Amino acid sequence: MLDELGNALLIRARNAIAREFGVAEQPEPDQAALTQAGATFVTLTQHGQLRGCIGSLEAWRPLDQDIRANAKAAAFRDPRFNPLTRNELDHTRVEVSLLTPAVPFSFSDETDAIRQMRPGIDGMILECHGRRGTFLPQVWESLPDPRQFFTHLKQKAGFTTDFWSPDVKLYRYEVQKWKEPEKS
Repeated sequence: MLDELGNALLIRARNAIAREFGVAEQPEPDQAALTQAGATFVTLTQHGQLRGCIGSLEAWRPLDQDIRANAKAAAFRDPRFNPLTRNELDHTRVEVSLLTPAVPFSFSDETDAIRQMRPGIDGMILECHGRRGTFLPQVWESLPDPRQFFTHLKQKAGFTTDFWSPDVKLYRYEVQKWKEPEKS
C-alpha cells in the first residue's frame, strides 16, 4: 500500500512540473489517501546535487494538492536556484517525503537537545524569535554528526553558529520517502 502511495505521489509531482512545460504526463493511479490532508516535501536533484526542495510542515490541504503545489514550488520558486528549465527536466530526479506530524520535545540546554536527536530518523524544526528552519531526516546523510547537523540547522533558520536562547523550540518528525530511479 505504501509503495503504491509513493508511486502515486512521485507521478503527481513529476506531472505537476511537466504540465508547466506542456510535456506529456504519465497516467496517475488513484489512491484514497490522496484526499486526506497531508504534509509533503518535494526534493529535486541532478547528478546527486540538490536542485530544489520545498514543502509543507503541517497537513492543511489534501495530499494530492500538497504534492502538486510543492513540486511546482521546488522546480520554479526555490529562492536558492533559478527556475527549472525544460532542458533540465529529463535529468532531474524527483523525491517525495511524506511527513508525520511534528512533535515538540523538551530539553534543558543545547547539549541536551543535541543528545536527544536521533540521526537518520529525525527531521528537525527549530523555532525562535519569529524565525524557523527545518531539515528533513535525509540531511543526516550529509551531516551525520548531531552537533554539526544542529549548527547548520541554526544557520538555516538565520542564526549564527554559536546562537542559543532559552526561547528555542524544537520539534521532531519522521518521513516516508520515495525516489525516482537515477536519471542519466
